[in-house]
Amino acid sequence: MAEFDSNSSGSGSKSGSESDRPFWTARYPAGVPATVEAAVNQYRSVLDVFEETVGRFPTKPAFTCMGRTMTFSELNRKAESFAAYLQHELKMKKGDRIALQMPNVLQYPVALYGSLKAGLIIVNTNPLYTEREMKHQFNDAGCTTVVILANFAHNLQKVIHETKVQHVIVTELGDLLGFPKSLVVNAVVKHVKKMVPDFSLPDAIPFAKVLEKGATLTWTRVPMELDEIAFLQYTGGTTGVSKGAMLTHRNIVSNMQQIHCWMLPLLKEGEEFAICALPLYHIFAFTVNAMAIVKYGGHNLLITNPRDIPAFVKELKKYPFTVFTGVNTLYNALLNSEDFRALDFSALKVAVAGGMALQKAVALKWREVTGKPIVEGYGLTETSPVASCNPIDGSDRVGTIGLPLPSTYLKIIDDDGNDLPIGGTGEICIKGPQVMKGYWQRPDETANVMTKDGWFKSGDIGIMDNDGFSRIVDRKKDMILVSGFNVYPNEVEDVIATHPGVLEVAAIGIADEKSGEVVKVFVVKKDPNLTADQVIAHARSGLAGYKVPKAVEFRNELPKTNVGKILRRALRETPAVVR
Repeated sequence: MAEFDSNSSGSGSKSGSESDRPFWTARYPAGVPATVEAAVNQYRSVLDVFEETVGRFPTKPAFTCMGRTMTFSELNRKAESFAAYLQHELKMKKGDRIALQMPNVLQYPVALYGSLKAGLIIVNTNPLYTEREMKHQFNDAGCTTVVILANFAHNLQKVIHETKVQHVIVTELGDLLGFPKSLVVNAVVKHVKKMVPDFSLPDAIPFAKVLEKGATLTWTRVPMELDEIAFLQYTGGTTGVSKGAMLTHRNIVSNMQQIHCWMLPLLKEGEEFAICALPLYHIFAFTVNAMAIVKYGGHNLLITNPRDIPAFVKELKKYPFTVFTGVNTLYNALLNSEDFRALDFSALKVAVAGGMALQKAVALKWREVTGKPIVEGYGLTETSPVASCNPIDGSDRVGTIGLPLPSTYLKIIDDDGNDLPIGGTGEICIKGPQVMKGYWQRPDETANVMTKDGWFKSGDIGIMDNDGFSRIVDRKKDMILVSGFNVYPNEVEDVIATHPGVLEVAAIGIADEKSGEVVKVFVVKKDPNLTADQVIAHARSGLAGYKVPKAVEFRNELPKTNVGKILRRALRETPAVVR
């Protein structure tokens, strides 16, 4: 069997001498614990880590968005007001589920840490979800409260009567930007840009009123333990049903500590400025930016709309940023901007990529333009998410997913679950304190991916080299990865199959220069007059934009097994047979 972790050599030696330690462990500075357990066990919850940072860096900037900066002490005060309102006015109790459905705005960290202070389980929700997707997630998680940006409240209005949601807190884009900017921004967004569709939620509570009333109430501390659930982070499944990965306080604190250890040789506490363009509801930015950078006492610049590259670059020009997190598509888009290439990168220390494969051309171009590397990491929602990462000193190997983080083990298994030797191709399995507790209320699905001795089966096919670096070569699952977001074929197929003109449908991922992959569907017509535009329009009514097919191919029949299962792999490999 071949296993690697960051504390042992490939031979399995546990010797403490420097000569016996593998080179990646030797990069850790003196005093960094050999494992993260001791560092984790000094806390009882994610909230403890946050409050420690507030105590150490009260006047340091925590988050900046749209020109407004919030210090750690201000963030803490607002979070306490938010928590007090939840406890006293909404009567929310420990373990209740609250959905946060916002893009990157200052209200997000306030609601995040406020909900933690109230002892709630947080359900991060994509604001671009359709009403069908919202209804499933809210019902599955049992959410009783939703915090939502007004721009998306019209979708909630359509389904709230079919959920258990009792309370809705609505925020507008400029709510925390200060007077008079907040009024101006909200007026422009609503009345000039027409970005807020009409909605009717008569009992909705304005976010500003929550903070105003909460400031007059007393927050009551809720006892928490590391092994209690902190977050339900939803991810797709091969069944097409989105599942909530139960991430405990231990999972998240462990990944925070692991990232902290990995970055210590380069980053300095209380001094870093990170660019957060990826949405905080996504597990990558959530853990790296909203958690690990906060543990560093770092400053996060929240980018609300990273698709607007000119406006994004204009923001970057204002700040001497030191850390950048993103996905391949974002880095590529920036590198194609002349204004971005003209920026001053002298303060930049490192850029981190995850969520999707980093293309070699993008990595090389980034280093050429900025003078600094993009360090590629790897993980999944179920691993909180970071499981492995390339060394941050720039001596990485582009195309690999790096080495396991401290206290993390990776191994490769065959289809029968047997451990493979070095160089063998098989499924990547992960074991460590950041691996989820399981899927919310889905023990059968949990059993499909978790072994009895604690290994998580990733569904990714990889190879491990002699020195512990691993490469992903294929995907065991049929998952499609669009700009770092998981799209599961069954979900796409389920929506399209409801069109009366569709007899059969199958979805696959195809390569795309911008997104890595996009969705393509193969359709057998029931209605001979069915068009590709009609299929795409129907998909758009029930799926978030990144899940909507970009290509439709009609066929006379779909390839199937002898028991009738559609062979998606065959669709990827065989030439078209178009009707």
